Amino acid sequence: MESFKSEGYGRHGFDEGSAAREHMGPGWRVEGPSSHGPCGSLLPFYMRFAVGWQEYEKNPYHEKVNPKGIIQMGLAENQLSFDLLESWLAENPDAAGFKRGGESIFRELALFQDYHGLPAFKKALVEFMAEIRGKKVTFDPTHMVLTAGATSANETLMFCLAGRGEAFLLPTPYYPGFDRDLKWRTEVEIVPIHCTSSNGFQITESALEAAYQDAQNRDLRVKGVLVTNPSNPLGTTMSRSELNLLINFITIKDIHLISDEIYSGTVFSSPSFVSVMEVLKDRNCDKTEVWNRVHIVYSLSKDLGLPGFRVGAIYSNDEMVVAAATKMSSFGLVSSQTQYLLSALLSDKKFTKNYISKNHKRLKEQQELLVAGLQRAGISCLKSNAGLFCWVNMKHLLSSNTFEAEMELWKKVVYDVRLNISPGSSCHCTEPGWFRVCFANMSKETLNLAIQRLKDFVVETTANGHSPSNIHYSSSKNSKRKLLPKWVLRLSSRDHDRESDER
Repeated sequence: MESFKSEGYGRHGFDEGSAAREHMGPGWRVEGPSSHGPCGSLLPFYMRFAVGWQEYEKNPYHEKVNPKGIIQMGLAENQLSFDLLESWLAENPDAAGFKRGGESIFRELALFQDYHGLPAFKKALVEFMAEIRGKKVTFDPTHMVLTAGATSANETLMFCLAGRGEAFLLPTPYYPGFDRDLKWRTEVEIVPIHCTSSNGFQITESALEAAYQDAQNRDLRVKGVLVTNPSNPLGTTMSRSELNLLINFITIKDIHLISDEIYSGTVFSSPSFVSVMEVLKDRNCDKTEVWNRVHIVYSLSKDLGLPGFRVGAIYSNDEMVVAAATKMSSFGLVSSQTQYLLSALLSDKKFTKNYISKNHKRLKEQQELLVAGLQRAGISCLKSNAGLFCWVNMKHLLSSNTFEAEMELWKKVVYDVRLNISPGSSCHCTEPGWFRVCFANMSKETLNLAIQRLKDFVVETTANGHSPSNIHYSSSKNSKRKLLPKWVLRLSSRDHDRESDER
């Protein structure tokens, strides 16, 4: 039975964040999915998250206590394999009890505060990363910096690689929390690489060049490209051709590449995951300058489903970046108790092999259940092979091909269908009508109910001849918003943000 409580905020607050843009003036408004090209006045994307999350927390679904509540499908958490972790803990009481050979090491762990991290844990972590990648690549623990989650890792890299007046290029659609993680404190700008559904949102050379030129037109110095592989929100892995394109691009432009591989262990079907490090080695780049300009971000939040443990890492071949990031990591360390427990777990190769296999199988079954159910409802998804979500195409349910229509549909899904999903515009998607729908944070029974609700909504809409914009929805927040100044709404939504590791 699912617990009757808020699912919590993730690594980025409301539905992965109340990731509001920084330095917003009192009259600020969103002009579209990117910072260019008006498409009408829209609710700021961080407030879209706030509305969905606040409505969910007021009325959370529970199979017995509140069966008509809102089902949380905006939370990218992996809750499918907790039983495997719990079984291991039960069989290894010394690790959970901070013992070694039956003797307590509590005092030793309580006093350990070296920001380089426990050597045993770093060794176990790099070996786990290699195992996920089919042991096609290996990692040197001396090149790793531990951080309190991937959020901290990405921000630390921004501090190390760029600053005010400089920018990183990010392919769209991208995880909305990056607008906070990469920008708020570093003052680094994000310039979108516009990708489209015409090729499955893959990166093209022309899109890279257009983004680079856009940055130059804005008097921004491009310092690098950041990609999430596998993609959040697409649930797809990058092809070798895309990775080679990126390496060629950063080589020519003499810039950095950050590959956020937080979902690398969630690849449940072909094509298999290819790390950028594998491509670099295949190209014999280890003796070239570009070898030091490619950096990897990793975390155990998705692959092991442990966002609350706050375990992230930076991997870089640049000694200066590693040295600087290690010193900066003192602002967000991983506790020695957490490192000790996980070093024991990850060092158990029999466990990790079994966990990876069963977790992949469960993710695949859950994803196929969602895709098949949506197809029966007349809704298609982008073909995916990874992640904890599907990128869902609801364009045919829009009253018009606009982002205003997307927001109207999204409100109906939240208030009437009672599903909290993520609108594509919040991910800076350039095409209205796409939504991210999570499937790994619930049971099969709950997922089937969510599918049935959505199917009923589509059938009713079609049968009555209504456009989605004519279907009633209500919000208890509307009248309150009219009474409060905008700065109060912004501050209250930020205060509501919870800094866990949900992406």
